[in-house]
Amino acid sequence: MKLIKDGGHRLLEQDANTAQVVSEMLKDMEQNGMEAIRRYSARFDAWNPDSFELSDEQVEQAIASLPEQAIQDTDYCQANVRAFATAQFETLKPLEVEIRPGVILGHRHIPVNAVGAYIPGGRYPMFGSAQMSIIPAKVAGVRTVVACTPPVKGQGYYPATINAIKKAGADRIFVLGGVPALAMMAFGIGEAQPVDLLCGAGNQYVVEAKRQLFGRCGIDLLAGPTEILVIADEGADPALVACDLLGQAEHDPNSGLCLICFSEDFARKAIAEVEQQLRMLPTRDIAVLSWGGQGRVCVAESQEEAVRLSDDYAPEHLELHVQDPGYFHQHLTNYGSLFIGEETTVAYGDKTIGTNHILPTSRAARYTGGVWVGKFLKTCTYQRMTPEASREVGEVTERQCILENMLAHGITARVRIGRYDQG
Repeated sequence: MKLIKDGGHRLLEQDANTAQVVSEMLKDMEQNGMEAIRRYSARFDAWNPDSFELSDEQVEQAIASLPEQAIQDTDYCQANVRAFATAQFETLKPLEVEIRPGVILGHRHIPVNAVGAYIPGGRYPMFGSAQMSIIPAKVAGVRTVVACTPPVKGQGYYPATINAIKKAGADRIFVLGGVPALAMMAFGIGEAQPVDLLCGAGNQYVVEAKRQLFGRCGIDLLAGPTEILVIADEGADPALVACDLLGQAEHDPNSGLCLICFSEDFARKAIAEVEQQLRMLPTRDIAVLSWGGQGRVCVAESQEEAVRLSDDYAPEHLELHVQDPGYFHQHLTNYGSLFIGEETTVAYGDKTIGTNHILPTSRAARYTGGVWVGKFLKTCTYQRMTPEASREVGEVTERQCILENMLAHGITARVRIGRYDQG
């Protein structure tokens, strides 16, 4: 492997200052409730309405203010997400098996009762996140989905986001951002009831709040700055590769950008294309920082080495601009979502195509996938037995318990041996 450009790959690490700030905020809001939530919302977002929850009338007004084309396009995107989530759900079957005579074991997939969905606003109004968190939860059978999205600072809310949240199926909509939103949903402050699971991406404070609230409720995953890795061979178009790298660069100055190719000539062409396109990019102020600080380009000696390098990086998004995608599809193991061929791109997955865009970052793809319908289900086992099977299993169980000196456990088996003894 030859490194042509090394901008590093910054991992999402727990920042001590961020952790302390979030910890103090959560403690304050748990103790002081809505008074503290209002104080923080006014301070950070210049937003302190009579009610953070939108009424049906406010939701209808927001939707009515949108162009019809915007509504139709959101419907199109949500139909794709719902279709894929439904297909995923249909693969999750209950199980019941008799593993030996009279011993019946099984499992059920049970949805959590309440989900808190956070739809980020920040630098961009990412209303596409509404369908990514709310629709899979509803397809899974979650009874109550509470959605929070930050206000447009001091001005209210973004109508397209409200439309997306409503159409996705949220039961309640709150205009509230950041740590206060997560605290309200997790603790059940004010008119909100505590949720069982928090879902959705956000800034470093949102991520840290989810980290600290885990245990009080569940979370989907900890998602940091976005990432893209492109594997490109000599048949790829350097201009298209550069375009896709910059498509993610505009997210954040810490966006991870990596290209793995197979010749120094292609690497140089791709870098030149990035530099040229950067000069014309409307969001270059952010993109130039992520490319300069996080951009990485390396030349692999073989397909096998490219797979090793990519799996070590474990990117959130992985694009294949190669003539033999089958090899990579078969051998790659660490990624959040895979985009096969130049015909598809990360933006399709982020916005439109139907796969989920809430994905693992910072090498978390080594041990988890992204949000999907299964994130909102608990796979719970059960067991039942005949008297004869209970006696047989009880004899083994009692001996095992005696070996472990867990005598009270053994007694529970012994009484059943006696109860069901036929001899």
